[in-house]
Amino acid sequence: MGAMRSAATTGQVGRVRWGDVLLTAIACVSWSLIGMAGVAALGLHLLGADTAGSLGPMTAAAVVLGVGGSVTPSGDVSAFGLEGAEATTAIEVTPLGVGLAGALLLGFFFLRSLRALGVEISPRELAARAGAVTALFLAMIGGLAWAGHDVITIDGASLGLDELPGAGGITDDLPGGIGDLLPDRLGDLVEAEAAVGFTVDTGPSLFGALVWVLGVLFIALLASRRTALPAALSVLHRVVRPAVSALVAVLSVAVVAGLAAAAYAAVGDEHPGRIAGAALLGAPNGVWLAVPLGMFVPWDGKATGALAEVLPAPLDEFFSASADEPATIGRLAELDGRVWLLVVAVAVMMLFAGVLTAVRTPLDSLSRAGFAGRCAVRLGVVTALVVPLLVWLTSVSADASLSVLGFDAFGAGLSLQGQAGMGLLLGAVWGAGAGGLGALLACMSGAAGGRVSGFALSESAPDPVAGQGASGPYNPGAPFRPANPHTNPYLKIPDELRDPPEEEPPRGGWRRR
Repeated sequence: MGAMRSAATTGQVGRVRWGDVLLTAIACVSWSLIGMAGVAALGLHLLGADTAGSLGPMTAAAVVLGVGGSVTPSGDVSAFGLEGAEATTAIEVTPLGVGLAGALLLGFFFLRSLRALGVEISPRELAARAGAVTALFLAMIGGLAWAGHDVITIDGASLGLDELPGAGGITDDLPGGIGDLLPDRLGDLVEAEAAVGFTVDTGPSLFGALVWVLGVLFIALLASRRTALPAALSVLHRVVRPAVSALVAVLSVAVVAGLAAAAYAAVGDEHPGRIAGAALLGAPNGVWLAVPLGMFVPWDGKATGALAEVLPAPLDEFFSASADEPATIGRLAELDGRVWLLVVAVAVMMLFAGVLTAVRTPLDSLSRAGFAGRCAVRLGVVTALVVPLLVWLTSVSADASLSVLGFDAFGAGLSLQGQAGMGLLLGAVWGAGAGGLGALLACMSGAAGGRVSGFALSESAPDPVAGQGASGPYNPGAPFRPANPHTNPYLKIPDELRDPPEEEPPRGGWRRR
């Protein structure tokens, strides 16, 4: 009977519920795209981007950029009667605010569907659900790539140039014969049209979206401590998930702190909408750039022209003055001593991650030193992998030029790239130090192992009757506390089976007659 029940259970777990798989994929992808589109549209509107063009195609392009896609802008400007003036722009930057909103919603609904399956999930079911979400997401990104193209046309009359003196043929008495030429040139400028377009590159965008969705699902599975995994991956409950969940938590809190700082800055600014829009689109970019920088990871870059103003202070001043040497905390502190506060903030953040790792890691009867060493190794390995990822996500490359008849009339460039190798090394050092110190603090306070998930406990403390079948009325599991006959009626001896009480001598002693 027990073997038949076990076989039936195995068959039930191994069966793929295709109806649930399809509904889960629709819910995950729909909510993810709705969240990304909402953040992108609101951010672009607050920045005032919709005043020069249609908000719909720009929103589609921003969503594609947020998932690692590629957008190619181009333009053609004809002014002053000159033909062949071409404006070209190349931008490689990811609005992480858009991507983070979609990643949180996608991971939440995907993990929620897995928790509904119970405490056991088969590899086939997990692969089917992840594959369905990936396929549907790529199909939707393909649709956005088709819709994410537009041409923005700006004419001189819309800018009010026809109201300028001389635009209607009025002669202006200027020296050097300029007055004879200026009215006609202003008239040409009124009739000039500037067409700036952008197109989503379908092939690179689909590849970037594939990497993005697989990365989000992978990180979500590693960071969720209360979601079932296949039996072959059960070791992740104890070894990987406590450290990954702790680091993901502190990085998310850092983004919330960045949004709060942006809200504080917008209160007293003349254009609060622009600050709010920039924060919605790029708050994770600035925060996750600051984390490796606070760990002493060097950054290489250059900034020329108007694009230098995009960088936060004092990076803008540093790269505008010199691009031959990398930016480090020491060099930036020479321009602004408050940069050292970034190191303090990163140290506090990593220490909090170390404490969270210790609280969520099983003790396993280890000594205090052994437990601290275990937490240090695990958080060190995870941080060593995460810091280069942050460096790659926050890299920026932008070049803009306006060439008229072969002459370069305007140039601007921005390049920012962290050293991933140093990020790997310094991430391991910071993670190991924070994991060991956080574990010691958790042990001293008595919080170590206090928030271990049930999956990690089942792996670290196996049932003493394991291998003899599941616990039940004929095969009880290990008790939680010692047996107490005063509270357990099954341990009480019936009165008819008790021995008769011994006769006690009188309390007053033997009487003499």
